[in-house]
Amino acid sequence: MWDPQFEQILRDYLPFLSADEPLTEDINLREHGLDSLAMVELLANLENAFAVRFVDEALKLETFQSPGVLWSTLSGLTAANA
Repeated sequence: MWDPQFEQILRDYLPFLSADEPLTEDINLREHGLDSLAMVELLANLENAFAVRFVDEALKLETFQSPGVLWSTLSGLTAANA
């Protein structure tokens, strides 16, 4: 599905997702506590952890809609850097 590090980083920004609740690819990140400040911090942490830069096309609200969309975007960026 996705890298365990991705899930660990993402969970840190989802205060309304309990530790025992599974992180599925289609949950709404904003409904689980991801606000605009957290998006910026999450973006920086993902860039550092995966050695990528989110390009302008990826910097939109839709990218942070769900874990599935975010992981797909991140995977595309890491593949482009390989």
